[in-house]
Amino acid sequence: MDRLSNTVRPYAWGSTTAIPALLGTAPTGEPQAEMWMGAHPGAPSRIARPKSTTDTTGTTEIANTTAPTERPLTDVIAADPEGELGAATVARFGPRLPFLLKLLAAGSPLSLQVHPDLDQARKGYADEEARGIPVDAPHRTYKDANHKPELICALTPFDGLCGFRRPTEAADAMEALGVDSLKPYVDLLRAHPEEAALREVLTAILGADPAEMADTVAAAAAACERLGGAHAPYARIAHNYPGDPGVLAAMLLNYVQLQPGEALFLGAGVPHAYLDGLGVEIMANSDNVLRCGLTPKHIDVPELLRIVRFEATEPGVLRPEASPSGEERYETPVDEFALSRYTLASGAAPAELTAPTPQILLCTAGTVRVGELDLTPGQSLYVPAAEAVKATGSGTLFRATVAARTV
Repeated sequence: MDRLSNTVRPYAWGSTTAIPALLGTAPTGEPQAEMWMGAHPGAPSRIARPKSTTDTTGTTEIANTTAPTERPLTDVIAADPEGELGAATVARFGPRLPFLLKLLAAGSPLSLQVHPDLDQARKGYADEEARGIPVDAPHRTYKDANHKPELICALTPFDGLCGFRRPTEAADAMEALGVDSLKPYVDLLRAHPEEAALREVLTAILGADPAEMADTVAAAAAACERLGGAHAPYARIAHNYPGDPGVLAAMLLNYVQLQPGEALFLGAGVPHAYLDGLGVEIMANSDNVLRCGLTPKHIDVPELLRIVRFEATEPGVLRPEASPSGEERYETPVDEFALSRYTLASGAAPAELTAPTPQILLCTAGTVRVGELDLTPGQSLYVPAAEAVKATGSGTLFRATVAARTV
């Protein structure tokens, strides 16, 4: 196993204090939005493992006797995919770690976004490749050919938006603002079947002229501020994104408040946004995000309307399911990842963590010993497939790995 050195991403929406508070370090004054743990090529974790060399016959591996230097986890996996990931993981997902684990600290709302399913991602990526759109072009929609299901588990009270609420509920919320220019949206939400109503209103909001929409958004924001209560989250969103039509799109979604230990699973086609709080996030290793508001970035409206699932849903809040081993699992329908939690007590029997899949272990409270390594909050380890590992101590340990049904 290897201790991970991880990169913190300074996105503008990040909290300046939440990740430093967990790590026990002083804030820098700059936003610290996400700490990435894994083998994403954009910011791979690093490990201090010595390289191996071969003798002149090419048959014997000899440990390098020089002091180890930090190496990107991507390079380590590329040098021996089956040894690091296990043969079953490589056969299913190729020679790469199929998930990315993060600490996510939202100090202000993220963009409204949605992710494609696997078939949509493959077709969209192939189409843009065929049209010669550079992968780093600002108007590029598909960065890779993978889907991006994700799960966020709250470490602190955590606010977000997840999935469409009933059109009549959205109509009531808009009508209560007393803004005349919102009346056409209110009428549409009440006059059509659910799917048609949601599609027509989101299309109208995203297709409107931004300059003409600015006054409506400003009036709606002022009304949300005045009313407070259930409208308060939208006032906060509007404060961070003045004049953005996404403020109105956000009013179509369910507002969710997670308590520590609760989680949300975001599948394909589900519009969502995180608003505030610290959590552990795990996702398939992909960069495919289609934005639908609260951002200055490109919004591909036609493709977005093809991807979004226009159906009202109750946000499914997940709570961990306990097992006799002490592992508390967050059950999801995806193959690329599985997230679970261990709450360890001093003097208790060790938690057996050995698995045929690669793992990343993250401590979020107390002090946990894994093998000969101690972890404190915010510290993490990478464990290659099939390596024997046990955990003891007094604290909370999150375990990220590949779903067991894939191996």
